[in-house]
Amino acid sequence: MMYQEKKFNLPELKDISTESVNQHLGLYAGYVKNFNAMTSLAGELMTADKEKNAPAIAELMRRRSFEFGGMRLHELYFPQFEGGAAELGGTLKDAVTKQYGNPEHCVQELQHVAGMRGPGWALLYFDPEVKQFLVGWSSEQHIGHFPALPIILALDVWEHAFVLDYGAAGKGKYIDAFFKNLNWGVCEQRFKNFG
Repeated sequence: MMYQEKKFNLPELKDISTESVNQHLGLYAGYVKNFNAMTSLAGELMTADKEKNAPAIAELMRRRSFEFGGMRLHELYFPQFEGGAAELGGTLKDAVTKQYGNPEHCVQELQHVAGMRGPGWALLYFDPEVKQFLVGWSSEQHIGHFPALPIILALDVWEHAFVLDYGAAGKGKYIDAFFKNLNWGVCEQRFKNFG
């Protein structure tokens, strides 16, 4: 089975250019293409001679998770802009307020983690077992995750997300722009599925 590139209905974003979004979507498409190619090649090598090709197969299988993580995290990232910016509300706001006292404290934690030096993802998880949110960091989209926890919010802070609009030192401005454009209703729906 081959994975298909998803299409997103994105409005014009405030302080994130259309060109930046288009470049970013192209990068996402590359993750889908590369995951499919690696999967296909690994299968061919196993069929041909799995013992002789063991090192190549092992490397493909290890690297494939990077491509898969990039594909899936972007499939969480882009829908957060669909429908336009919307305020945090509903049961998600209630749960965040219960844990953080003030929803702004959760946003500040996300912004702090997103602003750390280096590329990666700032992620808001929800642990349905203990009914708690966790803010996490994934440096290479397949490393550093909290296994099996649903992701409520995904903030891409690899350079490709901001360098076109803000330059190499513009991560902070991009993070502000992300939250200006965020449709919290998408996050609310994710939370309802697990909360």
